[in-house]
Amino acid sequence: MTKPKVLISDKMDDNAARIFAERGCDVDVITGKTPEELKEIIGQYDGLAIRSSTKVTPEILDAATNLKVIGRAGIGVDNVDIPAASAKGVVVMNTPFGNSITTAEHAIAMMMALARQIPDANTRTKAGEWPKKDFMGIEVTGKTLGLIGAGNIGAIVASRALGLKMKVVAYDPFLTPERAVEIGVEKVDLDALMARADFVTLHTPLTDETRNILSRERLEAAKPGVRIINCARGGLIDEEALKDLLESGHVAGAALDVFAVEPAKDNPLFEAPNFICTPHLGASTTEAQVNVALQVAEQMADYLVNGGVTNALNMPSLSAEEAPKLKPYMALAENLGSLIGQLAHGNLEKISIETEGHAAELNQKPIVGAVLAGVMKRYSDTVNMVNAPFIAKERGMEVREIRNEREGTYQTLVRVTVATSQGNRSVAGTLFGNKEPRLVEIFGIGIEADLAGNMLYIVNQDAPGFIGRVGSLMGEHGINIGTFHLGRRDNGGEAIVLLSVDQEIPAEVIEAAGKLEGVKVVRALSF
Repeated sequence: MTKPKVLISDKMDDNAARIFAERGCDVDVITGKTPEELKEIIGQYDGLAIRSSTKVTPEILDAATNLKVIGRAGIGVDNVDIPAASAKGVVVMNTPFGNSITTAEHAIAMMMALARQIPDANTRTKAGEWPKKDFMGIEVTGKTLGLIGAGNIGAIVASRALGLKMKVVAYDPFLTPERAVEIGVEKVDLDALMARADFVTLHTPLTDETRNILSRERLEAAKPGVRIINCARGGLIDEEALKDLLESGHVAGAALDVFAVEPAKDNPLFEAPNFICTPHLGASTTEAQVNVALQVAEQMADYLVNGGVTNALNMPSLSAEEAPKLKPYMALAENLGSLIGQLAHGNLEKISIETEGHAAELNQKPIVGAVLAGVMKRYSDTVNMVNAPFIAKERGMEVREIRNEREGTYQTLVRVTVATSQGNRSVAGTLFGNKEPRLVEIFGIGIEADLAGNMLYIVNQDAPGFIGRVGSLMGEHGINIGTFHLGRRDNGGEAIVLLSVDQEIPAEVIEAAGKLEGVKVVRALSF
């Protein structure tokens, strides 16, 4: 078996290459390439490990003909075109926890530096002054810290602030009341946070919803004398407004580690009073750099070797432990999706994925993704679990998940139903021995079959001698039948023949089968 091949295109800890090799990947470390140079070599690789220097553009992705996964050693993925990667079926991962402590500690350090005006005091003291009377700081004890974003980093900042005897209020649309109690913060809306907080620190990604979340209007509505800290992403604050409010004194101080434009070599805030800054150092500790390098290598290797998906931004998570258990279900789900995609007529506007018994106890997202990957093959030759949901969304398909933990006829069952112009059509399958995918029903007719390779699907009127006529037709054209499966609604009623063959079925055979007495539908299938 060929080993997956990974390119590390940015400088990162040497342990990353070691982890890749230990986990069964071939790895090349080639840094400093221009985009044109990267395009020339990227087609060789299954995985691309990056930090912030490599820009993964649509042009790079077009050249990455074998690429399956991009791993960012760090949190921010501004340098990866995620929609383009998703359209190409490439998983995009980051490492959101490897530098969480480091970034949180940097935010606390910036807060303390603001409170005691340490940078200015340091500069003037080193210049030979003794400006003790010019620097009157404030204590943080008893002050209110406002968190904008209470995810992993925000929660760590909260715990450190609580240790400093501060009060912590938090704004985060995804923060549940239970989680707020757990991390010791009071959940408030953003207006209340700005009105109450003595210090405001941001810990949210940059999205359309969060861009300029600290706008001029919001800064003007803040508590007079507020101090602002941003160690998250540039673009969250209106920098021009922040400069004006620092100059007016409404904002008593600001500390930024990130800027809207980086490198920030010329920024109006540099001339503002009570402003301190660092050059995007939030994740810059030895421990963090080692951690994110190890994490990205472990995650990418797990995906390439075992199918585990961790911290993916465009695909449901699937742990390395879950992957072996879910693998046969995903194979079944993709086959069922492919079958109904090949048999159903017209545009598919609605699809329902229903699980029963043991299947209902599992992580549903990979099963749903596999079904969609199968169905969407009718629209694209390059579809997979990553881009299938995006293709379905683009086509306006409504996707519904149904979980039934009861057991029916089978201990485990996956059913796929689509709405067509002719009504609902469904197929169902199970696992034999918990590992062998098996079709058990087509359009309400019970039939047991493996779905693999080239197959012929025939709907006919049940009548004596039909099986012999089909066998004779295949023999006349030199087509060897591997398996022959039958199902019918009732004696003499509608019946289904599903047979596997050893080669692709020529069009003239399909045409001849359609002319057999009693035949209603003939389809060549491929899995």
